[in-house]
Amino acid sequence: MPYVNIKLAGTVTREQKAEIAKEITETLARVAHKPANYTYITFEEVPYEDWAIAGKLLDE
Repeated sequence: MPYVNIKLAGTVTREQKAEIAKEITETLARVAHKPANYTYITFEEVPYEDWAIAGKLLDE
């Protein structure tokens, strides 16, 4: 049973999440032969102020 946790800086639309979930599910089914109905995907949207790269917050 695949479990995929997608963590993103900022937000994406519901439509974008649906497309991402569809693509990842199809990829796991095609490449890893995992049934779509056993593939779980979660999205975590992290505010830019709570995400840093190279020592700088993304909201700077």
